[in-house]
Amino acid sequence: MQIDYEAIGNRIRQIRVEKQWTQAFLAEKSGIEPSNISHIERAATKLSLPTLINIANALEVTLDELVYGNLVKSDHISVKIIDELLSDCSSEELMAVAEIVKTTKNILRNR
Repeated sequence: MQIDYEAIGNRIRQIRVEKQWTQAFLAEKSGIEPSNISHIERAATKLSLPTLINIANALEVTLDELVYGNLVKSDHISVKIIDELLSDCSSEELMAVAEIVKTTKNILRNR
């Protein structure tokens, strides 16, 4: 199995930006050189497990949230993402989304 370092870097960047953190701030919180954060986010370098753990702890996320997409068993992360997306929906929006999901599921299964 190949590890998708680009996906991991993109996820780190996405979470960092959502928190409105600079690369320098993440570097300081994680004890990693700022240039390394840039390299990791651009997948210009492979990151070690200790580095990944430091970044996850700094961002206050789980390792599987960072490596999501590289894991065979990641349903719980998918459910968490969906839950976060739906958390601010009205009842009408939830019903519309449920109908869209139902239709999409049928299309995917009938390919």
